[in-house]
Amino acid sequence: MKDVRIDRRVFLRGVGGVAAGIAATSLTACGTGSSRSVGSGGKSSKTLVVRDSGGTYGEANQKAIYEPFTKETGIQVKVVNIAYAQMLAQIKQGRPQFDVIDDSMADYVLFKKEDATEELDFDRLKNFKNARIAKSLVTSNAVGKNYWASVMAYRTDAFGGKKPSSWADFWDTGSFKGNRALQALDADYPELEFALLADGVAPDQLYPLDVDRAFRVLDEIKGSVRKFWDTGALPGVLLGRKEVVASSVWHGRLDALIKGGAPLAYQWNGARRQSNAWGIPKGASNLDAAYQLIDFSLRPEVQAAYAELYPMAPTVPAAYKKLSTTAAENLASSPGHLESGFDLDVEWWIKNQDAVSKRWQEWTHA
Repeated sequence: MKDVRIDRRVFLRGVGGVAAGIAATSLTACGTGSSRSVGSGGKSSKTLVVRDSGGTYGEANQKAIYEPFTKETGIQVKVVNIAYAQMLAQIKQGRPQFDVIDDSMADYVLFKKEDATEELDFDRLKNFKNARIAKSLVTSNAVGKNYWASVMAYRTDAFGGKKPSSWADFWDTGSFKGNRALQALDADYPELEFALLADGVAPDQLYPLDVDRAFRVLDEIKGSVRKFWDTGALPGVLLGRKEVVASSVWHGRLDALIKGGAPLAYQWNGARRQSNAWGIPKGASNLDAAYQLIDFSLRPEVQAAYAELYPMAPTVPAAYKKLSTTAAENLASSPGHLESGFDLDVEWWIKNQDAVSKRWQEWTHA
């Protein structure tokens, strides 16, 4: 399988426009391309280095988290944007050039296997105690920061006033006629879960995935799949050109088109959620400051401020009390969406990704 972690970071570089790649070694100020600190007029000489993925995702981090954190504590924040392999190499050398990691939960499973991250002392995270973060987003070396989701998108003018309301409807090319698009292997984990949901499997019964059954269901729709998309922008292009009438999509990628009047909508039933999380590398130079930043970010008001800026959802439920209705309705962890969606089982996918990837490649080329 292609390194899905890198492709996910490409997604995180921006909802409106995806950058062409990842600056693997440059220090950036939240993806701006410059090497500077988020400072407080020299109030403190201490600098905390955070690894995040830059772009508009990083800019939201800067505005909602880093700048107010610096204002409150005097600790300046510098951001480095490097990929998983370079992070691991630095940690293994005993000289990580970063103190905090903002990354996908999947990477923390790999970091754990490599003994590359600290076992978190949750007693040092005072805001965690009452945060009520979902158990699936808390591991010994990571704590969930925010959610994103893969959902269904469709043209609102395609079905004579009918609206698809499930993955079963996506598969029903008789009642909802037209071409489809699904995610390619190059973009992220194959969407086997959507096939199983379409075949009647309950969200809480998905894992371990019945791979044989999923591919049998995928066979049913393969002839209607016009494109297996490999970049986050492509579903919007395909839908906009009417090349397809429905597609899986990374939530948020159509927001600008929808606001601009395009006849597109999301369907949240059966959304596949994933999350980014905080962790601390082994050998971090500023351990105390790292815990302070993570703890600061788990405040409901900070989580809400981030979600107002960027459509990745809070992991702290109390943040919804501080969010505008408009923002809250468009997030993967809103109460209604939590009930109708599911969390991707990272452990299952990491264990099975090679076998599934081989079978997916054979299936798509058959």
